Amino acid sequence: MAEIINMPRLSDTMEEGTVTKWFKKVGDQVKEGDILAEIETDKATMEFESFQEGEILHIGISEGDSAPVDSLLAIIGKKGEDISVMINPDSKVKIEKNELDSQKDNLEKPENNDQKVIPDNIEIVKMPRLSDTMEEGTVAKWNIKVGEKIKEGDILADIETDKATMEFESFYSGTLLHIGINEGESAKVDDVLAIIGDAKIDQKVIDEIVSSSKKSNEKIIDKKEQSKEELISNNVERILETDTKKENQTERPENGRILVSPLAKRIAAEKGINLSQIKGTGDSGRIIKRDVSEISFSEKFSSETILPKGVEKHDEIPNSSMRKAIAKRLSLSKFTAPHYYLSVEFDMDNAIAFRNQFNSVPNTKISFNDIILKACALALKKHPKVNSQWKDESILQYSHIHLGVAVAVDDGLVVPVIKFADEMDIRQIGEIVKDFSSRAKDKKLKPTEIEGSTFTVSNLGMFDIYEFTSIINQPNSAILSIGAIISKPVVKNGQVVVGNVMKLTLACDHRSVDGVTGSLFLQTLRNYIENPITMLI
Repeated sequence: MAEIINMPRLSDTMEEGTVTKWFKKVGDQVKEGDILAEIETDKATMEFESFQEGEILHIGISEGDSAPVDSLLAIIGKKGEDISVMINPDSKVKIEKNELDSQKDNLEKPENNDQKVIPDNIEIVKMPRLSDTMEEGTVAKWNIKVGEKIKEGDILADIETDKATMEFESFYSGTLLHIGINEGESAKVDDVLAIIGDAKIDQKVIDEIVSSSKKSNEKIIDKKEQSKEELISNNVERILETDTKKENQTERPENGRILVSPLAKRIAAEKGINLSQIKGTGDSGRIIKRDVSEISFSEKFSSETILPKGVEKHDEIPNSSMRKAIAKRLSLSKFTAPHYYLSVEFDMDNAIAFRNQFNSVPNTKISFNDIILKACALALKKHPKVNSQWKDESILQYSHIHLGVAVAVDDGLVVPVIKFADEMDIRQIGEIVKDFSSRAKDKKLKPTEIEGSTFTVSNLGMFDIYEFTSIINQPNSAILSIGAIISKPVVKNGQVVVGNVMKLTLACDHRSVDGVTGSLFLQTLRNYIENPITMLI
């Protein structure tokens, strides 16, 4: 019997995934453990292994396409097996209203006993949720083609999210019967990614399953769009009615009399302006000084100045999964967490000397960022209120220190996490940051390496940014923004000398971190950074 492979849920919060690559195609033989495809979430790309053996009869999600968790990914079974009922169940199956998550039940559990059921040897693979923030994914590449055999553990496809590209493994063995999301296409979590089952399953069965899934989604979308159109239509009508009333209020009296202030009338006479051609903006449409002054200036400007003629144009760039996730998460943070900011200026002379001496040791090289990260870890240990998370009924204060480090990539940024940073020395922190930065640019970070931060650090000093503020990386309670080191006149021991300073800004969530708490944290941080030798004691 054919097996339906659904988009797997690869994390506890995953909602959808993108098939970046199929390693099997329809007709290929698949063994348990074979990599079907690579699936990308908002943080990483994972190899998706097959848990079934057989021939790929159907792929429900093509490379580049995205689909929600439990969407039809593929069907694996025996060659020639009838899988039509798996793709498109009997039309008499009743789909309950307002239940978006019931598509799988509707396909596999018909209400009437006389209706066909999906064979046991078909598995519908749906777009997996590969991270806690993933909502949609893009299939960057299919590693399996329709008809190819696949084993559990095979990489089905590469799935791109808003933060990384992950290899999506198959949890089934069999044949890839259908690809539902093509390469380069995006879909929400739980959309049909592919179908895995027996290669003998009839293509009609696969087509019916895919068709039924699409119709179900279209029906839900149509209802939402209809509601939006009705709301927009009602708002437009209301706005037009309001604008019409305003225009009527400014119409001239029926007797043809022009309402004009004495000053505006005098200015119009001096400049030769025809008042009948002017629309007043005063009460009841009265022409006032501003009206005649603007008209006079506009006419004079247009007659004496020749403006260059330009061509308006723009490029429309589709938002990637990463950009969508960044927009959603940062908007949520900015408008739910009450931000406040604390800015300080640190003396970096001792830190510069410390770094030069440290790097004089052969095969050793640390950056100022590494020094600050170590200082943050030690300061957070002394101020656990900053190392916290706000919840509606409580505040979680973490004993462990997991530092998130913002890393820029081509289409946005990711925040890999240094776990237990307080237990590492400066050199170890530097090596981990370099490794994270390199793999982040190649989208090779694992999901576990991009989650679990308790405090975040963002550094733009390498771009000569003197000072900036950041949006809190929820669920953290604070984020530290690091500026560039600059030389400027400072007062030391009553004398004006040239000093090296750095500005840092701490953004705090006022729900969990009060101003005094944040200030005390910065004082401790200052002691470590301005006297870095104390971090070695």
